[in-house]
Amino acid sequence: MKNIQPLIILLTFLAIIFSTGCNEKPKAETTVEESESIETVTESEQPEYFLLRPEVEKAYGYSHAVKIGNSIKISGAVSMDDEGNPTAIGDLEQQMKNCYADLEKVLNHFGCSFDDVVVENVFTTNMSKFLEVAAYRAEIYKNHFPTGSWLGIKELALPEFLIEIELEVHKPQ
Repeated sequence: MKNIQPLIILLTFLAIIFSTGCNEKPKAETTVEESESIETVTESEQPEYFLLRPEVEKAYGYSHAVKIGNSIKISGAVSMDDEGNPTAIGDLEQQMKNCYADLEKVLNHFGCSFDDVVVENVFTTNMSKFLEVAAYRAEIYKNHFPTGSWLGIKELALPEFLIEIELEVHKPQ
């Protein structure tokens, strides 16, 4: 029974926080002008989906990128050909370069460049090898590096994939 009391206190605390929200203020009535403005924002924030390899992405059940407003989320790129077959098998450095080549195609579709990337997450099955070749990223990010994480993982979607890179982008107006 002693161990349950701190849990109850924690759950109560969390319930209070989640029910009130952060700095939540009472909602005022919306004017016609504000309502029209809200509709304009909502229309401009309709998701725009992009498929780099439509057949492959439909088969695996994902979209390569989604743009909402000024934000673009780009699914992890892996080293594959247009039919979804792994390329550069066993060569992490070349797979990384292939990932960046595909990511650049997605960025170009939205009129962006690597300068617009704000988050880059790298997943690799061989962190020590990635660290040996990670300097290549300076050729990609010429002005500044984005935030992000480098994660060593057990496996990716196919055993031939050694690296996967996902991005988040902020496209200036």
